[in-house]
Amino acid sequence: MSKQRKIIHVDMDAFFASVEQRDHPEYQGKPLIVGGQPDSRGVVAACSYEARKFGIRSAMPCAKAFKLCPAAIFVPPRFAAYRQASDKIREIFWRYGSQVEPLSLDEAYLDVTYTASFGGSATRIAQAIKREILDATGLIASAGVSYNKFLAKIASDMDKPDGLYVIKPEQSEAFVAALPVGKFYGVGPATEKKMHGLSIFTGKDLKAWAKEDLQKHFGKAADYYFHVARGVDQRPVRSVRVRKSLGKETTFAHDILDAEALLKHIEKLAEKVLFRLQEQRLSAKTITLKVKYADFKQITRTSTQSGAINGMQDAMAVLSALLAQTDAGKKAVRLLGVTASGFESGRDGAHDEAEKADAQLNLHLG
Repeated sequence: MSKQRKIIHVDMDAFFASVEQRDHPEYQGKPLIVGGQPDSRGVVAACSYEARKFGIRSAMPCAKAFKLCPAAIFVPPRFAAYRQASDKIREIFWRYGSQVEPLSLDEAYLDVTYTASFGGSATRIAQAIKREILDATGLIASAGVSYNKFLAKIASDMDKPDGLYVIKPEQSEAFVAALPVGKFYGVGPATEKKMHGLSIFTGKDLKAWAKEDLQKHFGKAADYYFHVARGVDQRPVRSVRVRKSLGKETTFAHDILDAEALLKHIEKLAEKVLFRLQEQRLSAKTITLKVKYADFKQITRTSTQSGAINGMQDAMAVLSALLAQTDAGKKAVRLLGVTASGFESGRDGAHDEAEKADAQLNLHLG
């Protein structure tokens, strides 16, 4: 019989905002927003717990955040500082985990099944990790402990900030049964609404559905929902993950109607994407253009070539053709994005060490 796995999910509390409060004592105890300015079209990249009390959340327009809390302090992000703190935290993770899978700069899974420290107690290991992070960085982390990734992830959110929550195997059935489906990792607002429409409100409701019936409504995701409703998640903690796509996007300060001006912005995005491809020794066959119009309607256009896309000339030829398939020039555009995928060569696997930070960098922060 295989050994019961011991998985820890560590999630830094309000990471970007906490780094800012640590480095700027005058921000401590105050509602702090990392992102754009209140008079811009930027969004909230992160916010302190003091700001969250006003209903402010990540990805909220900064103008709305300002209305909710006019006294909030708005600061631009400093990704170099966040990466520096993240590197120290990663070093601590590797002292304990035989496998460490970062999801972003501020969270990771650790497999401590075979870790001998603290008598092999995953709970005591999690406590030690939290302590070491605080001592080394001055930052607070929350941790979840369980026997699989699904439950460890949910556990880390149960008692924030500075939390440590454990879900033992014998507790999992009752825990999942009572859990609202909106709390399930992998169930976003749209899926939650769809489940509610099907009278699925809790894990108990979800467990009552046959896999075949779930497939009719949720397609490929049905298998995942079927198993996690039973507390089952066999996904291993992987130290190396294969990157499937790489992209950049930008939101304009003002809507753009002119197609030529949009092409210039696309060219700048393409340059950044190609540079990242070169950095990671990757080549792509597929390019996707993302367009969000002024009315917030969003569309994508994709083209896959027979061979790798080589250089700006190839990329812009494809992207110009894709832009021509949109209503750009007829309808004003507020956001553009360029993504490369379909990698046909390069490293065997590239660990995506800054996935969340890169997503934040894509945003127009005003």
